[in-house]
Amino acid sequence: MGEREEVRIAGIERDDGLMLRTHGLAAGGLPELRVVALPPYLGQGWAQVMGALAQRLAAGGKDVPEQLELAPGVTIQLKVENGELVPLPPHGFEGSLDDWRRDVLTRLFPAAAT
Repeated sequence: MGEREEVRIAGIERDDGLMLRTHGLAAGGLPELRVVALPPYLGQGWAQVMGALAQRLAAGGKDVPEQLELAPGVTIQLKVENGELVPLPPHGFEGSLDDWRRDVLTRLFPAAAT
């Protein structure tokens, strides 16, 4: 992706929670990222996670890895669903999806947990 291309993250409230989606990765030949059923209180933090993921994906060219490590101890599995990338817990994670989503934010932004 060139310097002038941008990726935006849009959110919409639905009955099952927030849906966040990127807009702009497709211009660089990559699938867009999508998170659904996100508890609203995790929205701002996950918008930052989506931005970091988008940045890493854009810097990596057109090859989409199965997993990305955003920080030590923060591994995110990327699964293609309906042509979009869905961030999921890494293989072997035990716990609910919401537990993992909170854990990602706590590890990436420790000051927010206090």
